[in-house]
Amino acid sequence: MLTQSFGAHAQNTKIESEDFFVPSKAPGIQLFMRHKHLTGVKATSGEKILLFVHGATYPAETAFDLPIEGMSMMDLFAAKGYDVYLVDVRGYGRSTRPPEMDVPAQDNAPIVHTADAASDFGSAVDAILKRHNVPKINVMGWSWGTSIVGMYTSLNNPKVNRLVMFAPMWLFAKETALPTGPTAVKLGAYRTVSKDSAKARWLKGVTPEQAEGLIPPGVFEAWAEATWATDPKATSGNLRAPNGVIDDVMTNWQADKPMYDPSKITVPTFLIHAEWDADLPLYQTLGLFKALTKTPYKRHVELGEGTHTVMLEKNRMQFFREILGFLDERDPLALK
Repeated sequence: MLTQSFGAHAQNTKIESEDFFVPSKAPGIQLFMRHKHLTGVKATSGEKILLFVHGATYPAETAFDLPIEGMSMMDLFAAKGYDVYLVDVRGYGRSTRPPEMDVPAQDNAPIVHTADAASDFGSAVDAILKRHNVPKINVMGWSWGTSIVGMYTSLNNPKVNRLVMFAPMWLFAKETALPTGPTAVKLGAYRTVSKDSAKARWLKGVTPEQAEGLIPPGVFEAWAEATWATDPKATSGNLRAPNGVIDDVMTNWQADKPMYDPSKITVPTFLIHAEWDADLPLYQTLGLFKALTKTPYKRHVELGEGTHTVMLEKNRMQFFREILGFLDERDPLALK
C-alpha cells in the first residue's frame, strides 16, 4: 500500500529536530520555532523548505508535529527531503505571551490581530531565509493561519515560492457568522478553552456513524495533553488563546471586508479543504479561490471524510500526499 510505504520510509530515515526562538519585530517578543530535516542534509533551495503556522486557538507543534503511529507530518515531509519549520505567533504555544494574558481577560481589549501575526510570521520567514541563504521558501497556514500567510504573501510575493492554505478563512455568510447583537459577549484580551469543548468542536456536525474510527485511538488525548502543556498558566484546565482573531472576524470577515487582497498574490497557490469542516465551510474556500486572480496557477482539492483537523485523522495520508504533490511538481503547465 502507498500509505505503508510512505510511512515506512519515514520510520527508517534519520531525522534531526531543533527547537529555537527568533525575535519578533515587537519589543520583548520571542517566537518559538521548530526545524526538522534529514540528518546531515541542509536545503540549499527554497523549493525544499516549508514553514507552517497554526490557526486561531492551538499552537503549531501539536498540529504539525504530533506523532501518530510513530510519525508526525513534519517527520513525513522531512523524510521526503524537506527542511520543515513551524512557528507560533505571539500569544500561542511556547512563544512569548503578551502581558495582557497575565491579568483577567476583561481588563484589556482583544490582542494579537492578524496584522500582528503576519508580522511575526515575517520574522520567522526572514530567519529561515538567512539560515539557508535562499531568496524564498514555501509557506503554509491552517485555518486563521491562511489569513496570516495570505496577508503576508500579498505583501511579500518575492519571498514566497509556493503558498498552501489548509481550511481557508474567507468572508462569512450570515448563517455561520459569530453573534454580534446585544447578547454577544464583550471580547476581552483572550478566551479560554476546555478539553471537552475542544473535542466537541472537533466533531461538530459529524454524525456518530461518521465519527466512528475518524480519530485514531488515543490521538485526541495525546493531542490535548501536548497542546495544554504549551500553556504554563492554563487555569482550571483551560487553554488561553488571544482574541484578536475573533475581533478580526467580527469586524472584517463577517462584514464583507477582506483583510488582504488575494489578487495581489502572484505565486502558485494550493487550497485544501475537508468535507466535514464545520468551522470554515466549503463556500469560504470557493470564495477565496475565485478571488485569486493573479496566481500563475491555482488549485483546490476537497478531501472526503475529514474535519477541520483532518491532518490528525484517518485520512491524513491523503492530506499529506496532496500537499507534497503540489510542492514537488516542477512545471504543471507543461505536457511531459
